[in-house]
Amino acid sequence: MKALVVYDSFFGNTEKIAKAIGGAFDPQTQVEVVRASEVKPEQLEGVELLVVGSPTRQFRASEATLAFLNSLPPNSLKGKKAAAFDTRVDMKKQKSWLLRLIGKLFRYAAEPIGAALEKSGGKLVLPPEGFFVEDTEGPLREGELERAAAWAKSM
Repeated sequence: MKALVVYDSFFGNTEKIAKAIGGAFDPQTQVEVVRASEVKPEQLEGVELLVVGSPTRQFRASEATLAFLNSLPPNSLKGKKAAAFDTRVDMKKQKSWLLRLIGKLFRYAAEPIGAALEKSGGKLVLPPEGFFVEDTEGPLREGELERAAAWAKSM
């Protein structure tokens, strides 16, 4: 199987998750892990599984991730498996009641990424997943790299 993990990262946390996902696949799987702004159209050729991830920035995916998703032609993922993830701050642990409220009203990045993959014809193999960072710039919450690897293995 050929898999492509596409991600964007600002502080390195989403990149670490993407690499943990890419490294967790079975050794027979040909995996490439690429930053969203560096994906070339030929890298999508023959891909059977496309995994896309982004940090959650202002309750949405990053501009580079959105640009990548918007570049996918309609039905370009037809017959392909897909998965979506993000990195996020745990709104339940925020001290500010206003931030907790905003977190309930708005979504994280993973769900819209998953919707965009489906819109391009991809079939989600797992529900979109979020991996937690302790603060805006990180670090990742303890155990998240292992959880990302386990998530990837379940695909």
